Amino acid sequence: MKNLRTLVTTALVVALSSFGVHTASAADRAAAGCTGASHASAERAAAAPVTVWLAGDSTMANPSAARCPVGWGSQFAALFTSGVTVKNQAVGGRSIQTWLYEGNVSATKGSDGECRLTSGTYASRWQAMLNASTGMKAGDYLFIQFGINDSSSTCPRHVGRARYQQLTTMMAKAALARGAHPVLLTPVAAITCSGSTATKNRGFVPEILAAGSATGSPVVDLHTLSVARYNSLRFCPNNGDYGSGPLGAFFCNDHTHFETYGAQQIAGLVAGDVRRQNLPLAAYLR
Repeated sequence: MKNLRTLVTTALVVALSSFGVHTASAADRAAAGCTGASHASAERAAAAPVTVWLAGDSTMANPSAARCPVGWGSQFAALFTSGVTVKNQAVGGRSIQTWLYEGNVSATKGSDGECRLTSGTYASRWQAMLNASTGMKAGDYLFIQFGINDSSSTCPRHVGRARYQQLTTMMAKAALARGAHPVLLTPVAAITCSGSTATKNRGFVPEILAAGSATGSPVVDLHTLSVARYNSLRFCPNNGDYGSGPLGAFFCNDHTHFETYGAQQIAGLVAGDVRRQNLPLAAYLR
């Protein structure tokens, strides 16, 4: 009987041990698989550098020698690992049309209400992005943010809503044709208050959303995000003093352009939405 009990106990221990070993091995294999996938992802990221191209106006542009304005695009590269290069081609004072056709947009409107083009030749900045050898390549990103100067009633900056949507769609499709990923942005808000609440004040939002839908491009609603940030920082009400205090630390001496701190905040909003939308570019964020 004792020998029988010993045999049964031994068999049970062996069975349990065998089960435990197999379970542990499966778990180890799963963990190893996750770790391996993570390493593989990191290696792919390291082996495939990405260029982020920026097209926009002064709220995105790199600063000049002056302290203000500082566009948020100048602060974007610091939010990524070394696998990302940011090429900021935003230029102050441009609408989407004058950015695309610099020097070829006349001061008069046609019968359609749009500023006439004297030539369909693209500006050098857009030609450079389209260059097959040195421009946008597969896996790159193109961030497009206009809609501030475009609302001008006079040429050459004026752009109508239909034309704005057409040009945004064209730029997104050009990126897609090169295997790059367009990301469309609604215009960052200026600071305007209704009592104690910051309010929206930019146009072209429906047109940007429509262009995103037409091309399958993600849209960062920077207009909404920036107003929400102004409210979280309690910028309203204010006495219009942009030279001191929290308002002065964020904005230049106006209600539109940014100091370095403000530009960093806006760049963070864009990066945060890239992560929230789980765009592949988010893998490169710090």
